[in-house]
Amino acid sequence: MRAAVLHEIGQDKLEVLDDVEAVGFGPGKVRLRIRATGLCHSDVSAMSGVLPQPAPFIPGHEGAGEVMDVGDGVTGLSAGDRVLVCWLPACGACPSCKRGQTQLCLAGFMNAGTPNFKRPGGDVFGFAGTGTFTEEVVVGAGCAVPIPDDVPFEIAALIGCGVTTGLGAAINTAKVEAGSSVAVIGCGGVGISTIQGARVQGAAQIVAVDPVASRREAALRFGATEAVSPDEFADARQRVTAGEGFDYVFEVVGKSATARTAYENTRRGGTLCIVGAGAMDDNFQVNMFELFFDEKRILPSMYGGGDVLRSYERAIALWRAGRIDLESMITHRVRLDGINDALDQMRTGESLRTCVEL
Repeated sequence: MRAAVLHEIGQDKLEVLDDVEAVGFGPGKVRLRIRATGLCHSDVSAMSGVLPQPAPFIPGHEGAGEVMDVGDGVTGLSAGDRVLVCWLPACGACPSCKRGQTQLCLAGFMNAGTPNFKRPGGDVFGFAGTGTFTEEVVVGAGCAVPIPDDVPFEIAALIGCGVTTGLGAAINTAKVEAGSSVAVIGCGGVGISTIQGARVQGAAQIVAVDPVASRREAALRFGATEAVSPDEFADARQRVTAGEGFDYVFEVVGKSATARTAYENTRRGGTLCIVGAGAMDDNFQVNMFELFFDEKRILPSMYGGGDVLRSYERAIALWRAGRIDLESMITHRVRLDGINDALDQMRTGESLRTCVEL
């Protein structure tokens, strides 16, 4: 079968090969035919080494498709079912799951160290234990979440990661209050979803911050009340909040420098929400006096900060009701052979989300 493979960490191009085999099928597993997958910035971060991932590997974790076969012991799924890929399934038994914090379950991460593909030259890993830049993949049954028939594969793929992450940051983690002021730093697919989440929650002012003009223009279409470049952020803070700072600031870049900017632009007693996934050696610093004196809440948001199955259902309900726009987030569509062009479009900020159709 065909798949896009990164041979070594640090390479910026994928090689599309036709000699890849999905392996590991057996009890508790399902084999999926991927029909659509989104290109998420986390894929690029794994390729560059910002996020830890063994290589060679197949990127992609934001996918949807059909069940081809189910292993022994799998219930609730059968061949032909339409599903989205959950890259962080909950085991239901660990302490995090028992506390209701299923987004912190580590069972899914354990799968990242087990190859689920192979080539004549050896084993190949799937990113985050999945790997959706491929025609077929074998994953644990918990990674395959049934979707209603009226949800297109490309929409389901987005809900599988970026949309759930952004919406959840505003709704689950920060719990944006109606009438509040919000700033979102970083307006790719996850940032745009955060903006939509803040709008759904009833924020009065939503300022989008991004260096790319096309992304600022997109942010306005998705609910931002204004959009500024990073150099204009201080002026926006003065204009919108009379210099006090925003009630909520979302950092959706994953870098300590932008996290510090977000902290400084959060009002005293306000909320800084960290949504971007950054590098392990990139340290965010605050001094002990400001941490105490300003009483700003610093809230990391992992995969939307809530039960992902409930979050999927909510995203579908909001989409059906016309409260969020998911179709327009897909700015580019490619086949697998065009994956490297899609990567370049993401790096330059030209695309919000690219749908890879398989």
